[in-house]
Amino acid sequence: MHATLPIAALALTAAACAASAGAFASGAHADTGRATGPSGQTLTVSQVDGLPAKGATVRVKGSGFDTRKGVYVALCKDNGPGKTPSPCGGGADTSGTAGASQWISSNPPPYGKGLAVPYGPGGGFDVKIRVGSALAGSVDCTEVKCAVVSRSDHTRTSDRSQDVRVPVTFGGDGGFPAWAWAAAGAGGLLVAGGGVLLVLRRRRSPAAPAGAAA
Repeated sequence: MHATLPIAALALTAAACAASAGAFASGAHADTGRATGPSGQTLTVSQVDGLPAKGATVRVKGSGFDTRKGVYVALCKDNGPGKTPSPCGGGADTSGTAGASQWISSNPPPYGKGLAVPYGPGGGFDVKIRVGSALAGSVDCTEVKCAVVSRSDHTRTSDRSQDVRVPVTFGGDGGFPAWAWAAAGAGGLLVAGGGVLLVLRRRRSPAAPAGAAA
């Protein structure tokens, strides 16, 4: 059985992607990004595609977080599920002066009183952070996959239960848009051509009939 898409399905995929590309070019497509965490937490970022490489301020909203565990909200290199997002812009900003990260905690250590932003009702928060393509350690988000993330603060560095990642891109026409990274990660194949980014999905082979050899 061929693993490629039928011509009709390929044409529909191309048409849909062309329409999406046109919407992004015209600004008609929503630029907001949203992701869900391992326990149903949600993270929403006000702008995710074509961010200025030199920097921009984005609004980040969260809900459903465990209020017993503090988190940092920052732009980080996305190292994949189950792996610590790192390095991050601003690092562990316990001074509250850099603006590249926000510390969210309702029970911080004594030195965090008045510095950490407490959770709101339902484990929610609403903060702003400054993001740019250059991260610590000479990591460039125009060349590697990056995301605005929530991750456990420095009191629980190995705890991945609060990790939520919203992919972002920088540089306008540079790099794949965040929706394409998400589609590719779900089993799609990225194909660029004629100014259109196609996300092709391979058809799964049908299940073997009962009694067939494995």
